[in-house]
Amino acid sequence: MPIKLNQEIEERLLSSLQRYCMKNFDEEVGVLKARLLLDFCLREIGPSIYNQAVQDAQAVMQEKIAEVDTNCYETEFAYWQKK
Repeated sequence: MPIKLNQEIEERLLSSLQRYCMKNFDEEVGVLKARLLLDFCLREIGPSIYNQAVQDAQAVMQEKIAEVDTNCYETEFAYWQKK
């Protein structure tokens, strides 16, 4: 499943990549080079990050589901036990 960014996010990322290259490599990178680098990152690195995020979300959801038994339990037939 390819990662598709909305246009505003893509533009912000391209600007950030350009700034990063200038600051860290003292190299001015045009929009085309930044776009190629972003495309590479999305295709090569993106799926690993995406898959890890899905695994993390699943783990959190499984923890929450496991808590349902504890948090959403009411003792049955407890009226007479109150005395």
